[in-house]
Amino acid sequence: MKSRHVYIAAIFTVLLLFYGCSSGEKNSDNQTQSNQSEHGHQETGSPDIPEGLEPAADPTYKEGSQVVLKADHMEGMDRAEATVLNAFDTIAYQVTYTPTTGGEPIKHHKWVIQDEIKDAGSEMLEKGTEVTLEADHMEGMKGAKAIIESAENTTVYMVDYQPTTGGEMVTNHKWVTEKEVYPE
Repeated sequence: MKSRHVYIAAIFTVLLLFYGCSSGEKNSDNQTQSNQSEHGHQETGSPDIPEGLEPAADPTYKEGSQVVLKADHMEGMDRAEATVLNAFDTIAYQVTYTPTTGGEPIKHHKWVIQDEIKDAGSEMLEKGTEVTLEADHMEGMKGAKAIIESAENTTVYMVDYQPTTGGEMVTNHKWVTEKEVYPE
């Protein structure tokens, strides 16, 4: 009888651990990429800027500015202290894409900019437009097929930030928009 209770307790523990590891996923339509690390989609940390992208003439936050982020793109990003690396005036898109590395579609990814979409031209793309991504800031993004969900004219910033959840500094994060950055 005692061994049966130990066996049941062991099964319960394994199930509890399994559930605890997977319960961090957001299941709503507003799922962001904040849990993408759980799905194997990691930031590349590449400092590369799309060819021809011109720096913003007069950004609110200049290179080297210390700021606080108000964004939940990645776990530990909201309220994180960050350093602005550069700023660009462009069109930022929220997209849903299927990684070239396989797996489930990444919903509501923020942000891909005009210059990171194949043959995007200079006009704002409409919601529902199917595109091919040239961005490579997440694994499996470059060459992926995507759907435009929303678009906005804004200043975007590349930043380094220290996650509020601890761990290593995130470098060259692309992108946060003007409304997602506040003075420190």
